[in-house]
Amino acid sequence: MPLQLTEIERVKTISKEDFFTNFVKKQKPVVVEQLTSDWPAYKKWNLEYIKEIAGDKIVPLYDDRPVSYKDGFNEAHANMKMADYIDLLNSKPTNFRIFLYNLMQEVPLLKKDFHWPDIGLRLVKQLPMLFFGGENSRVFMHFDIDYSNILHFHFHGQKRCVLFAPDQTPYLYKIPFSLISREDIDFDNPNFNKFPALKQAKGYVTELKHGEMLYMPEGYWHYMKYLTPGFSMSLRAFPRSIIKLSKAAYNVFIMRHIDNFMKKRKGQKWIDYKNEKALITTNKNFS
Repeated sequence: MPLQLTEIERVKTISKEDFFTNFVKKQKPVVVEQLTSDWPAYKKWNLEYIKEIAGDKIVPLYDDRPVSYKDGFNEAHANMKMADYIDLLNSKPTNFRIFLYNLMQEVPLLKKDFHWPDIGLRLVKQLPMLFFGGENSRVFMHFDIDYSNILHFHFHGQKRCVLFAPDQTPYLYKIPFSLISREDIDFDNPNFNKFPALKQAKGYVTELKHGEMLYMPEGYWHYMKYLTPGFSMSLRAFPRSIIKLSKAAYNVFIMRHIDNFMKKRKGQKWIDYKNEKALITTNKNFS
């Protein structure tokens, strides 16, 4: 039995008014296929181009190892030259990803390759973050700490994206004091015997191709799997909802610090406790 997933609506192009009325106000995801067609990036951005202009940069890498009490918040698991990393991506599947990396600060030339879209959102005009991944590498199911509206652009290859709205949280085995679900859930082939509440979760799915943009509304859970080597860029706008703004403030200024304090004090016992709590609480509520 697979997850209950509906294909995300797709449009080739969209007006600012239609995007805001039909998707932002309704908090509904959508894929816009040709939003980047007039960007220089549409023709230029591929792995070889990144290797050419940024090959000497040392980049932080992350893999799919479980969260450890020894790891700091968003602490990288390894470092590598960008040229060597791209050679690795092109040679074989790898779990190593680049996550939330400000490559444009290192290589300002990239800023000329994209346009800030006039699409009905007040985008945060800071340099966008880039994300890279190898074939079959995955990003754990999570939501963003600031509950932003996200425009997620993919380049070079294909990427599978699974989304769940915030109201599906009770079924997703959310880890207390964290932004993720249980890391041992395989969202490609979930174990419903161990995680029966997932049967009730209703989500969305799409496969992004080169140049396509996925709109992810405020606080949406998302799981990403690179079907081929590739990379993506995200632009974001702060949440419009006061409730979600307050949740974002709690995550940033309170929840994160409580979690870090408990990891330092309790170590792996804190991680194990949170994982067990997520399983017991979710299954109890589901029952």
